[in-house]
Amino acid sequence: MPEKYIQSGWRLEELIGSFDESEINDALAAVTESAGKIEALRDKLSPDMSEDAFRSGLALLEEFTHRAMHLHASTALWFSADTQNQEALALLGRVEQALTETNNRIMFFSLWWRKLDSENARRLMDVSGDLRYYLYQQRLFSDHTLTEPEEQIISIKDVNGVGALTTIYDIITNKFVFSVEIDGERKEMSRDELAVYVRHSLPEVREAAYREQYRVFGAETTVLGQIYINTVRDGQSENMGLRSFKAPISVRNLSNDIPDDVVDTLLDVCSEKAHVFRDYFKMKAERIGSDKLRRFDLYAPVSSAKQEDIPFNDAVTMVMESFNAFSPEFASLAKRVLDEGHIDSEIRPGKRGGAFCFSVTPELAPWVLVNYTGEPRQVATLAHELGHAVHSMLARDHSILTFHAPLPLAETASVFAEMLLTDRLLSEVKEDTARQDILFETIDNIYATVLRQAFFVLFEREAHEAVKEGKTIDQLSEMYLENLKIQFGDAVDIDPVFSREWISIPHIFHTPFYCYAYSFGMLLSLSLYKRYKEEGAAFAPVMIQILSHGGSMKPADILKEAGIEMADQAFWRGGFRVIEDMVGKLEVK
Repeated sequence: MPEKYIQSGWRLEELIGSFDESEINDALAAVTESAGKIEALRDKLSPDMSEDAFRSGLALLEEFTHRAMHLHASTALWFSADTQNQEALALLGRVEQALTETNNRIMFFSLWWRKLDSENARRLMDVSGDLRYYLYQQRLFSDHTLTEPEEQIISIKDVNGVGALTTIYDIITNKFVFSVEIDGERKEMSRDELAVYVRHSLPEVREAAYREQYRVFGAETTVLGQIYINTVRDGQSENMGLRSFKAPISVRNLSNDIPDDVVDTLLDVCSEKAHVFRDYFKMKAERIGSDKLRRFDLYAPVSSAKQEDIPFNDAVTMVMESFNAFSPEFASLAKRVLDEGHIDSEIRPGKRGGAFCFSVTPELAPWVLVNYTGEPRQVATLAHELGHAVHSMLARDHSILTFHAPLPLAETASVFAEMLLTDRLLSEVKEDTARQDILFETIDNIYATVLRQAFFVLFEREAHEAVKEGKTIDQLSEMYLENLKIQFGDAVDIDPVFSREWISIPHIFHTPFYCYAYSFGMLLSLSLYKRYKEEGAAFAPVMIQILSHGGSMKPADILKEAGIEMADQAFWRGGFRVIEDMVGKLEVK
């Protein structure tokens, strides 16, 4: 029987017919037309404007956003599929510049809204239906909003300044070729292919893979480090200087509608509970026959049996079956992504590394990028990204302005999806040893999602302060090495080569302080998954309801519906108790 799903690139026809000049011009003209309709409202905005007139203005904003998202997504996805394609890069730059200029023309609408008096703002929000929370979120930034000319200058500066710098980071790092000797043969590979070997059964291969990664990145330390320093300085000048935020991370927190002290609580609990993973790593060292785990061995397999590659079609089947066991709706939505050709799963030179899910508009299935190598853990990556897609599609009844999940909840469905896959794998094996192997690998992945990401953010907080003080790239690397030593304590030996790891983490460059969302999402998902195991099928509607809100409500209110208080340290500690229970089930033999 032939495979139904084969690795391929994605189709973009639903976003744009072609990248011909005439097609692009038509798309840009449509965006400009929508912006013009909004511009016509400038003289009609007033504190006492009618509810009908305000709703009409919001409808125009939705129309504009819809057209702009189609155009931007098509060019961004084309570039992601081939970061070395000069035409794709040029078009992405052209579109981003055009959209920035167009957004500047309609910026007056959001600036007026942010400065509107509270009484009239409340009156208009009360008749805005699904857009109520979107409007509330806009007003969160009232105290940090500048004048219209200043905001326009900043948006132009961002696309040609910090935005260009991070694009250069992508171009440089996605061009890297790594070379490692495997079984006497030297192989050249991409970063995603190299990542397979950090989980190799032989310690010398794992070490060689890590050393090669940081040799290649290290050769560009000065350039990449300078990109980072300048993006941090840019953010400090704008956000601390002009916008008067009290801390660099406060910008991300306000965007997430999460109070600073809640994020501090999350990070504090992660630091406090680091010993859970230290104990685990000591146990793992014993399991693999080592006196002490090296950082090179963090993801070492505990089984000596060679893991066979999993064909892509088999991986899809495993994910779909695990989703279906939880909820047929979960599975059918994930299947839609594949059936509509919205997934790029191939390994190709120049293709963006890693994985992501891009949700464009509510009516379209999201686009998913994975670099599927056949490695067993890539099945979990596939489940993770399809979980993101399911989250977006469950929120498809909301506006284009409210269907995206807020960042703190954005990892909920994706991490939950990984847990569903793990549950399926555990249910299929009968031998205790095999179950133990799965548990070890699962806890490895939980570490990478919870503690590792939290400590990235802890490093970022220090690094932003260090950049302000004029510290060098080498000093930032020394700080990062110290961060690792605090994280692992006496459980893991850290080779100095890992001091350069921070320059290889794209999120640190692209979206400062993003990574605590992974810690948030994993600990939340562990708690939700525990409830699922306790309540069974009755919990599925609860989970689907949480996800179906998208970004139409405050994160705190969405969680309260599920009986969760995110400001409570006990909640976060409860997530760690689930991890401790998993560690307690391990046996060292």
